[in-house]
Amino acid sequence: MKKKSILIVGVGNFGKHIAEKFNELGHDVMAIDQNEERINNVMPYVTNAQIGDSTNELFLKTLGVESFDVCFVTIGGDFQSSLESTCLLKELGAKKVVSRAERDGQAKFLLRNGADEVIYPEKQLASWIGIRYSADHILDYIEVDGDHAIFEVSVPKTWLGKTIAQLDVRRKYKINILAIKKDGKVNFSVMPDSLLAEGNTLLVLGEYKALQKCFKI
Repeated sequence: MKKKSILIVGVGNFGKHIAEKFNELGHDVMAIDQNEERINNVMPYVTNAQIGDSTNELFLKTLGVESFDVCFVTIGGDFQSSLESTCLLKELGAKKVVSRAERDGQAKFLLRNGADEVIYPEKQLASWIGIRYSADHILDYIEVDGDHAIFEVSVPKTWLGKTIAQLDVRRKYKINILAIKKDGKVNFSVMPDSLLAEGNTLLVLGEYKALQKCFKI
């Protein structure tokens, strides 16, 4: 995996978590924030950090924002600063700007003013929680697009002791079984004669409607 250079503007809880993950994955991370305490808290997870105002064009210029692979604007609770920072980053030549939004109206403004992509941490987490805890047999969920998703589900009792070929879910429900998981280990080599047993979970891909129908979600 190619090492990337990441700029994170605003390192509250969300920005700090992003820094931690990129650091864990071996990427170079630079963080900026006006709050000295936040900068101190994120220091173990970043390559460099500076205290400064991201709405100040002269300050941003000194960072060489055009050299970063991705710039994240994760400022929370101050949309004006988030919007100004997003706009300035793009004007200064940032390759890719990903900005945080807290509602749809903010997303529209951010996209019109320089953001290449918008993320909704609260909205996306709420969606995940709603689906994850809507039924006991749903263990995880990844949204692929507006119509498709990947679910990790417990094997239905009526499927136990049967093979993938016998179930024929691709023809019946237009669902693909991507992998079988057991004891934390994922097996992606799913064959027609793969047998489903107690304790197995499945990673399945399909349209929401098909998944809901098949697994009674």
